Amino acid sequence: MTQENIFLFVPNLIGYARIILALLSFLLMPCCPWSACFCYMLSALLDAFDGHAARALNQCTRFGAMLDMLTDRCATMCLLVNLSLLYPAYTFLFQLSMCLDISSHWLHLHSSTIKGAASHKSIDLSGNPILHLYYTNKVVLFVMCLGNELFFCLLYALHHVQQPEAWLYWLLGLSGVVCVLKSAISVVHLITSSQNMAAMDAAEREIARKTQ
Repeated sequence: MTQENIFLFVPNLIGYARIILALLSFLLMPCCPWSACFCYMLSALLDAFDGHAARALNQCTRFGAMLDMLTDRCATMCLLVNLSLLYPAYTFLFQLSMCLDISSHWLHLHSSTIKGAASHKSIDLSGNPILHLYYTNKVVLFVMCLGNELFFCLLYALHHVQQPEAWLYWLLGLSGVVCVLKSAISVVHLITSSQNMAAMDAAEREIARKTQ
C-alpha cells in the first residue's frame, strides 16, 4: 500500500500558496503598497479555505494545523515590524501586540498538545465561553481574524496615501475595534492556557507524591 504524501494534501498546497503570497507582499511593501496589501489580504483570506478543504477531503493533519498557525503568526509579525518602521512613536504597542500574539498562541498550542488534541482548535473549551464562541462559531472566528489583519494592513496602506477617503478611516476604526477584541481574546488565551498548564503540573505532582 502506497503511503500518502501529507505534503501534497490540498489544504497544505493552499498553505504553501499563502506563504508565497505573504513573502511576495513583504517584498513589495517598500515600493508597491497596494500590490502588497492585495497579496497580504489574499493570503489571509485563503486561511478560511484550507480548513474547509481539510474537512471536506478528510485531509486534516497535525502538519497542516502547524503550517496554518506558523503562517498566520509569521505574516502578522512581519507586517508589525514594517509598521514599527512607519510609525516609530507606536513601536512599543506593536511590540506588545507581537509578544501577546506569539506567547498566547504558543502556550495555548503547547497546552492543547499535552492534553492530546490534534489541533489547538479541537480541545475542550466548554469551561471558557469566550474561547468556545471564538473557536466554534466560524463567523466570529473569520471576522476576528480578518478584521485584525485588515486593521494592520490599513495602517500600512494609509501611510502611503496622500489624501485618504473618509470611508478608509471608518473602516480603520471598525477594524481597530476588532483588533482590540482579538487582543483581549489573546489575553484570555494566555490566562486559560497558563491555568491549564498549572493544573496539569499540580496533578502530576500529586500523582508523584502519592506514589512516593
